[in-house]
Amino acid sequence: MGQIVPDAVERYLSSLNHVSDSVLQDIARVGQKLKLQLVDAEVGTLLRVLAMAVRATRILEIGTAIGYSGIWMAGVLPEGGMLVTMEVNEHRVREARHNFARAGLSERVKVISGDAPLLLAEMSGAFDLIFQDGDKRMYGPMLNRLVDLLRPGGLLVTDNVLWDGDVVPGFGSHKHSNPVDAEAITAYNEQIHNHPSLVTSIVPLRDGVAISVKR
Repeated sequence: MGQIVPDAVERYLSSLNHVSDSVLQDIARVGQKLKLQLVDAEVGTLLRVLAMAVRATRILEIGTAIGYSGIWMAGVLPEGGMLVTMEVNEHRVREARHNFARAGLSERVKVISGDAPLLLAEMSGAFDLIFQDGDKRMYGPMLNRLVDLLRPGGLLVTDNVLWDGDVVPGFGSHKHSNPVDAEAITAYNEQIHNHPSLVTSIVPLRDGVAISVKR
């Protein structure tokens, strides 16, 4: 049984999600081979649904990896829309740019190489949707800046907020080796639920996805 959702339920949800995009399928296979912590198709679909729900034209992503989640979001941007995505690993930046080009999305995506907290200081808003999937220890320190960059009614979506159950005392498998990350995510979950500008709900999908709307 999975730590968050039973394996049988996850298999059922996966069976409903028919990914016909060959580029996405190929990137997912590469990510699995390289043991990258990419979102899966179920979370990708959720990101796509949320982007469509808020009629996003400007999206910000923290943690590009090799472009998998970005393709899910940028694929539903209207003409003239833009995904700005940040990645600190230069090799992954090159891979992501290549993958966005393969998906025919280069004109709708700007991949920025560098450290997210420094890049955010120079960033201007407003964004309709922000996807936070970078350094877990920076979730909390970057929160207020991300809220500032979000338009009223916009969504802040955060991945891995249940951290394989390790945020729940006495429950987790401690699959993740460093307890500091779990502590950081636990503190972040308190922040987004108590933030005066946000209304938050956590969806127990895969490793936990927080959806926060800006008042």
